[in-house]
Amino acid sequence: MILAMMAMISCGNTYKIKHVELANQNDSINYALGLVNGAQIKMYQLANDSDKATVKEFAEALQRGYDGKVEELSEAAGIGKNLGEAIKMSEEKGLADNSAWTLNEKIFLQGLVNGIYEDSTVMNADDARTYFQAAYQTSQAEEGQAGKCIKGQCPTKAKTISLVSRIDSINYAFGMLNGTEIKMYVLNNDSDGTMVNDMIKALNKALKTRLHNPQLVNTGEQIGKTIKEQEAEGLIGVATLTTDFELIKQGFVNAMLGDTAWDAMVAGEYIQNTINTIKYGNVKEEGEKYLAENALKEGVTTTASGLQYEVIKMGKGPKPSATDKVKVHYHGTLIDGTVFDSSVDRGEPITFGLNQVIQGWTEGVQLMPVGSKFRFVIPQELAYGSREMGNIPPYSTLIFEVELLGIEK
Repeated sequence: MILAMMAMISCGNTYKIKHVELANQNDSINYALGLVNGAQIKMYQLANDSDKATVKEFAEALQRGYDGKVEELSEAAGIGKNLGEAIKMSEEKGLADNSAWTLNEKIFLQGLVNGIYEDSTVMNADDARTYFQAAYQTSQAEEGQAGKCIKGQCPTKAKTISLVSRIDSINYAFGMLNGTEIKMYVLNNDSDGTMVNDMIKALNKALKTRLHNPQLVNTGEQIGKTIKEQEAEGLIGVATLTTDFELIKQGFVNAMLGDTAWDAMVAGEYIQNTINTIKYGNVKEEGEKYLAENALKEGVTTTASGLQYEVIKMGKGPKPSATDKVKVHYHGTLIDGTVFDSSVDRGEPITFGLNQVIQGWTEGVQLMPVGSKFRFVIPQELAYGSREMGNIPPYSTLIFEVELLGIEK
């Protein structure tokens, strides 16, 4: 099945909803892959944000990751970059995401540096922790909107500063807590100050960067890198599928901007079904061959649905209806004889609602009087179809020997 759509791919740096031509299965898988993942990002990272600038940032980051143009950072620089991006995100939300606390980057960052250098002239680490925790515990009762962020750059040296208000002290204490933690877990082996310098440099660079959603940009870069790294193995690990990055990228863009031409759930099912068909197509063919040969055997009856059954022992009790609970013993195998489930082997029969099992069971057991034992050969359409169930591969034809022990009302 190929899901066709009209043609156009984004070009240059313009990213908007565009319809695409899916000429074959490979095209469809590539586009569907981008669409499904783009829908996930929209749901969990964009919410109702359909800002084209945000999507453009993501698509460009995706391209950078795929092209191998993402800057490789040391651990310290990576911490600085992440911290700088988090600070930028808090400029509108307020310090520590508290809408009543105005972020003062100058004071926060000086507290950070003083914490890294273990400078206790303004506040020591224990006092900073105690002060901030007390403020945070009472913050739920605070109301109001944070004032305009006071922006600044991260200093390179420890310095004594004056804290003239409660919000100044909260900013400083929170900065010092972060600096103390970074010193303990990241910079503890920084003997010559190189790591501190790398971190501060990356932090300041992030503060100067004007991004709508830095976290989403990072996500895009990582996804792009992953696509490139996995390319040699075949798309989604399937050797016969080749990567078409432009189609994947357009799938992301379309989904993130809310295109509804192809539902993401349908796309996800298409991906899974197609992969299963490629990987397990021989299972389906072998099952069909087995069914055709088994149908010719003496004593085998094939129903209108394609279910095959053979009476091993005919009982004299009543037959169950689809809404009954039945008690059975069974032994289930694949057509090659592999046992995948057996109450007989466990030595304990099982009771279940007849309308709560696979279609082949529901139909077949209704043909059995209590006391009977039948052999069923169930086509994959009446079993689990394209789903993989434990050690049952997708598209498997299943064989069951079933003994109906009773009906429980």
